[in-house]
Amino acid sequence: MSHRWQLIALPVLWLAVLIFAVAVVRARHEARTLFVQLEQLSSERDRLNIEWSQLQLEQSAWSNHGFVERVANDKLRMKLPTPNEVRIVTP
Repeated sequence: MSHRWQLIALPVLWLAVLIFAVAVVRARHEARTLFVQLEQLSSERDRLNIEWSQLQLEQSAWSNHGFVERVANDKLRMKLPTPNEVRIVTP
């Protein structure tokens, strides 16, 4: 009976070992894939944090009246009107 048990148990054990080996390989592959995805997302997060910081600096600059006036003068060639150029319109 012991010999008969070996004839049945040995192939079953080999099959179990193969199934577990395939499961380990698959789990490692999935872990690597997820790690690569994590690194990509971390990279994107860092890029977005840098962009957010730059946008906050830009917002801070645009909220400064002196900066807006300088841009209006230099780039748009705008100037404050003289008092005699101002017209008050009433309804």
